[in-house]
Formats: sequence, structure tokens, C-alpha cells
Amino acid sequence: MARKSVRDMWKAKLAGETIAPSPHGRRVKAAVPAPLSMQRTPFDGLVLGIDPSLRGTGLAVIEFKGGRQPIMLRCQTVKVKPKVPMAEALAEIHRAVTAMVAGFSLTHVALEQTIYVQNFQTAQILGAARGAAITAVALHDLPIFEYAPLRVKQAVVGAGRASKEQMARTVMSLLGHGATLGHDEADAAGVALCHAFTWRG
Repeated sequence: MARKSVRDMWKAKLAGETIAPSPHGRRVKAAVPAPLSMQRTPFDGLVLGIDPSLRGTGLAVIEFKGGRQPIMLRCQTVKVKPKVPMAEALAEIHRAVTAMVAGFSLTHVALEQTIYVQNFQTAQILGAARGAAITAVALHDLPIFEYAPLRVKQAVVGAGRASKEQMARTVMSLLGHGATLGHDEADAAGVALCHAFTWRG
């Protein structure tokens, strides 16, 4: 039996299919649907994914509808040059997130958590960037959900140690996205996909 792609596996999961061993030792679709407690309703709505960073915040709006293939509606990397003062960089992040929120009827916002940083100064900078993005969302009273990078990679790629290149390729495959995504945009899309794939509302 041909090996399923990540997209096919998620499609099967969203459809509530189960996998059972065949008499020949191969895994096939079970004729009996999954137990009711194991089934879930596919996420339906628009999610803004955010990968916060002072100089390169990734943003991606993805539409999820009826268990069909998700669609990227817009993506952007908020690039801020190193010579731009921190306060101005934070303002630019806030404006970009506000524009995304105002431009779509969002259901939820998903944000990637900061787990590991090299030093205290880096932690402060990342915290400030996150604060600028979160404030822009909070002012519009939208629900915000945070996910660890490891969980995002596990949900999207299936491997918590996946590289940025693997993440970008998988995200583009899941979205049927023809153009190459930047790493920041792919990470933002990844956290949005993670939210929809794991949502148990």
C-alpha cells in the first residue's frame, strides 16, 4: 500500500477515519467509524497565525472550512531594518497586526510561544515584539491561543525536531501554495495550522 502524504493523513484525521491492521499485516481503513469520543468537528473559520520577532514578524491568515484543504488568504513578513530604533520597530509590528485584524473577520489568533532564548536581552526583545502583536489583537477582543514550537512542528510536520526547510515545505504542501514562503511566513502559517488541527473547542 502506498505511503500516505502528510496532507492525506491530516485529511483522513479531519474526516474521522480510523486505521486498522489488515489480515496481511498492512494498515488499511477500518470499515467502522471512530468512536464518538475520538471524533472531532473540523475547525471552521479564519485564523491569524503570528510568529513574533522584532526584525521579522511572520503573519498568515488561513481559512478553514468544512474539513476541506485550508486556504492561505494573506501572508506577510514585517521586516524592520536593524538601524530602526526598537520603539519604532514595535510600532511597525503593532500596525501590521492591526491591519491584518481589521482586514479579515478572524475567528481566532494563534501565536508561537518563545521557549528558549540565548540571553536575557534577547528575551526582553522577543517579549516586547510579542507584546506589540498581542496588544494589537487584544484591542479587537479576539481570542488568542499560544503554542510551543515543538507542538507546532509535531502537529504540522509530525516531527518536533523538523527543520525550518521541512516546515516550509510541509506548510506549502498542506495549503497547496505554489509560491515559496519565507521562513517567518511559513512559521506563522504553521502555528495557524497547528491551532486548527488540534482545536477541541
